[in-house]
Amino acid sequence: MTSEQLDRVIEMAWEDRTPFEAIEYQFGLMEKDVISLMRQTLKPGSFRSWRQRVSGRKTKHAATSNAERFRAACHH
Repeated sequence: MTSEQLDRVIEMAWEDRTPFEAIEYQFGLMEKDVISLMRQTLKPGSFRSWRQRVSGRKTKHAATSNAERFRAACHH
């Protein structure tokens, strides 16, 4: 993965409306892979803050969010 791709994955992971499924579709990374990548890349406090933010957030999962948002996010 290039540094540009890594930056984009991190950006998408921080976005509230981008589901993990969009990241998987675009980059082939499952949710657990994104979590691992974020853990390795972010400072510990930033990682905890991010995990709190996305845990339980319906919009981070395509099945519980608007499918139109998922399609739009995949074409970035």
